[in-house]
Amino acid sequence: MLMQEKIKQQHMTFNEMLQSNKPVLVDFTATWCGPCKMMAPILVDVKKEIGDAVSIIKVDVDNNPQAAREYNIQGVPTLILFKQGKQIWRQSGVVPKKELVQLLQKES
Repeated sequence: MLMQEKIKQQHMTFNEMLQSNKPVLVDFTATWCGPCKMMAPILVDVKKEIGDAVSIIKVDVDNNPQAAREYNIQGVPTLILFKQGKQIWRQSGVVPKKELVQLLQKES
């Protein structure tokens, strides 16, 4: 499901996605990051559970240093939840599935 959403959103800019009425969870990640690799399957499971109520997108900080600077990403993984362009939640490190599902269900 994440792949389909990724393909669909390639036609939108990052900022357009964040301005959406639907909450957007951004996973700032890196290919070399061990905890990021642990977070990937958690996000897949979260997406399966919450469906289309929330968009989940990944931003590789090495390929997108400007976005990492703009959002002051100091470590990866860092998850930021946006709603209508506003940051409403942020956490660095691996976040348990249950915590993410509860947060996203509350905000969607």
